[in-house]
Amino acid sequence: MRILLLTAILMANVMTMSAAKQKISIDRIDPTDWYVGMKNPSLQLMVYGKNIASVQEVTTDYPGVVIDSVVRLDSPNYLLVYMNLRDAQPGTMTLQFKPQTSNLKVDYTLKQREMAGSKRMGFTNADVLYMLMPDRFAQGAGHNPQVKGMRAYKEDRSQPSLRHGGDLNGIREHLDYFNELGVTALWLTPVLENDSPDDEHGYSTYHGYATTDYYRVDPRFGTNEDYRRLCDEAHQKGLKVVMDMIFNHSGFEHPWTHDMPAKDWLNLPQWLVESNGTSQAEGTSFLQTSYKLTPVVDPYASKVDLKETTEGWFVPTMPDLNQHNPHLMRYLIQNSKWWIETVGIDGIRMDTYPYAYADAMAQWMKELNEEYPNFNTVGETWVTEPAYTAAWQWDGKPHEKTSAAANSSTKDRTSAAANSSPFILHSSFLKTVMDFSFYDKLSQAKHEETDPWFSGLNRLYNSFVYDYLYPNPKSVMAFIDNHDTDRFLGNGRDTLALKQALALLLTVQRIPQLYYGTEILMNGTKEVTDGNVRKDFPGGFPGDDRNAFTREGRTKQEQQMFQWLSRLLHWRKGNDVITKGRQTQFIPSGGIYVIARQYQGKTALTVLNGTSRPATMQVKRYQEVIGSATRAKDVPTGRYYDLSHDLTLKPRQSLVLEF
Repeated sequence: MRILLLTAILMANVMTMSAAKQKISIDRIDPTDWYVGMKNPSLQLMVYGKNIASVQEVTTDYPGVVIDSVVRLDSPNYLLVYMNLRDAQPGTMTLQFKPQTSNLKVDYTLKQREMAGSKRMGFTNADVLYMLMPDRFAQGAGHNPQVKGMRAYKEDRSQPSLRHGGDLNGIREHLDYFNELGVTALWLTPVLENDSPDDEHGYSTYHGYATTDYYRVDPRFGTNEDYRRLCDEAHQKGLKVVMDMIFNHSGFEHPWTHDMPAKDWLNLPQWLVESNGTSQAEGTSFLQTSYKLTPVVDPYASKVDLKETTEGWFVPTMPDLNQHNPHLMRYLIQNSKWWIETVGIDGIRMDTYPYAYADAMAQWMKELNEEYPNFNTVGETWVTEPAYTAAWQWDGKPHEKTSAAANSSTKDRTSAAANSSPFILHSSFLKTVMDFSFYDKLSQAKHEETDPWFSGLNRLYNSFVYDYLYPNPKSVMAFIDNHDTDRFLGNGRDTLALKQALALLLTVQRIPQLYYGTEILMNGTKEVTDGNVRKDFPGGFPGDDRNAFTREGRTKQEQQMFQWLSRLLHWRKGNDVITKGRQTQFIPSGGIYVIARQYQGKTALTVLNGTSRPATMQVKRYQEVIGSATRAKDVPTGRYYDLSHDLTLKPRQSLVLEF
């Protein structure tokens, strides 16, 4: 025993002398600063620097701050410092890192929150989100086409997959346009740093979904201060801002890829050894996700299917993060709070939601909801069956449509789901999900005739009948297209089909999302590249031959569409009939589909002719919602219709009647 003890002492002395010879540096600390007064007073500092893990102790004498623990991971270049700020006040805290030789001191700022978390209001079904890609929307004055310090890239608007040069100031300079159109919230695809080089095939990360720094706006879009200014000025004009985040994966050039804090920081990292640290997956054990999301809710799912979905990488250049590492998950949770507090975003859209581990994501949502009870997050849940989407929506609170099973005890639900996947046993705490069923059914219906049973607009009717599965149907986000799909118009300009889609989108019990340029008939498909559905907004860039942000710069057909949609959007804004009203839908009859919204004696009636021939709406069939009304106004056109007798609709005609 004495020999063993002596050996241990000698080894410790050797390690201490070795540490003393090591050069220690502190290159960065995440978060860059923090806020006092959070409901969860714990703060994780990720300290990064050469051999930082070899420090013996971390201390501070700042009043009200207690250092709970110091965690050393597998890499010597990371140190996690956990502290409790329960009694701390705003100010500058000095942290002392004590290696064997001399101390390192770092000042760290604790800030005052601008408002309590409960005062931050998220988007609701009273909003209409306008989704845009910063790189493709507009370029602000003083744009720098080549930012120093970034990996090799170029701006070339002739190439659909390279950067085009849009930025945050370009968006900010067009805020009045959004008010003219009538939308109430802006969803920007990711704005954080994507410092990956253009590849030899002409592809770049202009889209923003390959994060390389979670605390920095991509310098090609602007600065963190530019982002804050955009949010502030948007708020002044009554517009909300929704931030796109990605917890499932990062970009390959993130420092975590090449210097992993812990061996389990990424899912399936062993192939990086085989590829010599490159993203060349050929001949390695690289596993790409199956892109099949059903295993995470399948009660009979095999282990191999679950692994392929949740552990396989999205693509070789996007490392798959392991949310089951508690230190990583704490980092991500803090990051979302930091952006809420720092720039004042009003909501989050979480990319690739089911690809990440469901229990870890539920932990994130639960903590976010506790800190910001009136905030909102929408998860991308790309499966076209309502039952799948609805399974992800539950914020832990009973709603009027919540089933008895959902309200039962955990023990009861565990027993009832003995064969189920782990997902079934957890509440997601996710308030809003994306309605891919609406998108899918509408995409099919626009090419079909509405028959007496299944085709055409029957698809929409048959999708809405499953709304009973959602704990809160009012908090489901519907859309007709986005950056990952063909544009609704495809390669054509069928305005009749588009008006039907928009009339439904903006009047049913949903949170509607529009895709930029739809209002001016922008089209395109993904046949060749995603870039063809992500074209530049006309007039957003220097040298454009026309400016579609103005009436004068739009063609006659574009202006007609813009005006039609704008009238509908402005009518919807603040309209309790749409946001609070009871929804009644009628099985399509004679090719006509009717949905009513009613609230406090007022009615909105959406009437669609789902055929390519004239069709008659038999008013008597809809008497239960029309009542004694004999006259109604079509909102987008201002034309009045007589409800005392049957209405004949033109082929594919849309009406949004109010009375």
